[in-house]
Amino acid sequence: MKRLEGRIALISGTARGQGRAAALRFAAEGALVVGGDLLHEEAVETQRPIAREGGTALAPGPLDVTDEASVGSWVAEAVDAFGGIDIVYANAGAVRFGGIGSQPYEDFAFTMRAEPDSVWPTVRAAWPHLAHSRGCVLTVGSTAGLTGSLTNLRTARSAAKGGVIAPGRQLAAEGAPYGIHGSARSHA
Repeated sequence: MKRLEGRIALISGTARGQGRAAALRFAAEGALVVGGDLLHEEAVETQRPIAREGGTALAPGPLDVTDEASVGSWVAEAVDAFGGIDIVYANAGAVRFGGIGSQPYEDFAFTMRAEPDSVWPTVRAAWPHLAHSRGCVLTVGSTAGLTGSLTNLRTARSAAKGGVIAPGRQLAAEGAPYGIHGSARSHA
C-alpha cells in the first residue's frame, strides 16, 4: 500500500517548481491531488504525468490563493469531487527579490502580502474538512526565513518566509485539539 493511498491532497502552486513536484510525489504515493495555480494551463499540464502513471489529479480552474472567493471555490470543488480534504500543502506565493538598499517598498510590500497571505485563505477554507479528517497542513517556508541569506539580496523574501513558518507552527498548535497535524517545511 502506498503511504497516501486515498488521501485527498489540496496543493497550491502546481504549475511548476515545488508545487508541481509535490503534486507528482503525492500522486505517486496514492493521493488524490487537487492542484491549483494562477497559471492554470501549466497546472493542467501537471495532471498529465499523474494520469499516465494511473493517478488522479484535478486542477479545477485558475486559482488565486490570496483571494478568498477563488480559494473557496477551489476547496468546494475538491470536496465535491472527493468528499473531503486530508492534506493542505500551502505552497503558492509570489516574490520580488532585492536587498534593503535597492528594493522599492512597493516590491517589499507585494512580497510580504503574497507569501504569508497565500497560506491563510487556503487553510481557513479547508480547516473544517481537515478537522473532520484529522488532516495535515504543510506550509512551505525557507531557511532564509530563519537565518537570512548571505548569498542573495532578498530581504522581503526572507521576512515573508518567516511569516509563513510562524503561522505553520501556530496552525499545528491550534489544530492539535482537532487532530490536525501541521508542519512548516523550510527549503533554501
